[in-house]
Amino acid sequence: MTISLINRINMQRNLLCRAFSCSSIANTKEWRISKGLPVNRNAEGVLLDGPDYTFLDGRPTPLLNKQKVRILKQREYASKIVELCSELDFAKERHQKMLKMAAEERQRVIDNRLKPKGRALK
Repeated sequence: MTISLINRINMQRNLLCRAFSCSSIANTKEWRISKGLPVNRNAEGVLLDGPDYTFLDGRPTPLLNKQKVRILKQREYASKIVELCSELDFAKERHQKMLKMAAEERQRVIDNRLKPKGRALK
């Protein structure tokens, strides 16, 4: 009797703990992050990322701070990709060499086995 009463109290407590409601606004941040969008939609965009002015004689405008950061980040990504690709190539070559060495060792063991003598050779 007491066990069923304790179970019933625990179930009611779980229901009370889980009975709150959340609005769709609370999930907006996670949704935007999961879609690869910025958390604040006003933080960046075409109008905010572009230059504020242009030179009439055609000179390029200096890079904005976010553009510099983005370019540096892309360079870091590119260098990391090149580094990881070279490591991958090295690992593939090493694996092939190790397989070849294992096959050569196996062949050497087979070649060095004791050979029959006497009439079995004829």
